[in-house]
Amino acid sequence: MVVERRMYGMTAEGRPVEEFTLRGGGVTVRCINYGCRLTRILMPGPEEPVDVLLGFDTLEEYEADTTYQGTFVGRYANRIEGAHFTCGGTRYPLLQNDGANYLHGSWHRRVFDAEAADGGVRFTYTSPDGEDGFPGEVRVCVSYTLTEAGELVMDTRAETDADTYVNFTNHSYFNLAGAGSGTVCDHLLWLGSDKFLEANEGLCPTGRVLDARGGAFDFTAEKPVGRDIGADDPQLRTGSGYDHCFLLPAGPHGAPAEAARLRDPASGRTLRVYTTQPGIQLYTGNFLSAVRGKHGRTFGFRDGLCLETQHYPSSPQHPEFPSTLLRPGEIYREKTIYQFLVNT
Repeated sequence: MVVERRMYGMTAEGRPVEEFTLRGGGVTVRCINYGCRLTRILMPGPEEPVDVLLGFDTLEEYEADTTYQGTFVGRYANRIEGAHFTCGGTRYPLLQNDGANYLHGSWHRRVFDAEAADGGVRFTYTSPDGEDGFPGEVRVCVSYTLTEAGELVMDTRAETDADTYVNFTNHSYFNLAGAGSGTVCDHLLWLGSDKFLEANEGLCPTGRVLDARGGAFDFTAEKPVGRDIGADDPQLRTGSGYDHCFLLPAGPHGAPAEAARLRDPASGRTLRVYTTQPGIQLYTGNFLSAVRGKHGRTFGFRDGLCLETQHYPSSPQHPEFPSTLLRPGEIYREKTIYQFLVNT
C-alpha cells in the first residue's frame, strides 16, 4: 500500500506537522503527527465519499482544540481522581486539568516523529521523566495501518526506565451519517459488555462494578444510542449522558475481541471495534457545545460519540482494577481495530 505524505502546517512554536493518507477497502484515512490525530475518515457515499469523523480543517484549530478531536491521548487516558497517585512509596502530584482531577494528559499537543512503514504510518515520541507529573521516561510507538478489508489497525508499544503508570487510547468522535449531520442518537449500538464502572460526581470510578443488564446502560442487544439516554438514572445524570467505562472480557489467546458495533441504519454504514484492552469508554459527546469544525459546520451536544478502548480510569488508586503499572524491562502492547463497513 502506498502512503501519501505532505506538509500539513507549522505549529505556533514553528515545528512542522505532516499529514499521511492511507487507503484500503474503499476507505480513506488521513492523520497528522500533531498528537497522532485522525483528521479524516472517508467512507463510501451515494455520490461521493462521506467524512464520518468530527474534527477541524486546520492545524491552528487543532492547536486550540479542548475536546481531544481524533487524538492519541497519554500519559494516562481518562481521569485520575485528585490528580495524584503513589508509586514505590512516593506520592506524585499530576497535571490538574479537569477540576481537581487529571484528564488524558498533554500528548495531544505533542509533535511525534513519523515515518511511513509497513503500509501505514509509525509515530514515535519520548516522554521525559516528570512530564504531566509522571515518573520515568516513556518511549511510545503508535502505528496506524489500513487494510484492504477497511480495517484501521492501531498498534501501541511503550517502554519505560522507571516504574510508572500508563494508559493510552484514541479519542475520535464518530458520526456515521457524516460529520455535522446532526446527533448520533439514532445510531444503533451494541457493546460486548454487561458491566460498567460506577462514576462519582467528578466522573471518576467509585470502585463499584454495576450490572448493565435490563437498564439504561444495557447495550448487549443493539439499540438506539438515544433511546435511554434521558432515563431517570443517577449515572446518566452524573455524566449528562453516557461517559462510562464498560468492562470487556479478554479475547482468546490475547487476540483482539469485538468490543462494540455502531451502525447508522439510514446510510448502511457500520463501525466495528475490536481490542485487546480490558475496557471501553462510551462517551456520547455530552460536553460538545458550538465547536466550529471542519466543512464549515458546527458540532454540538451529542453530534458524535467516542468508543475509547483503554484500561480503567483511576486504576493507580484502585488495586482491584487490572494493573496499569509499567516497569523497566516490560513492554506495554495493546491493539485496537476499527473496521468500517457499508451495506449495499
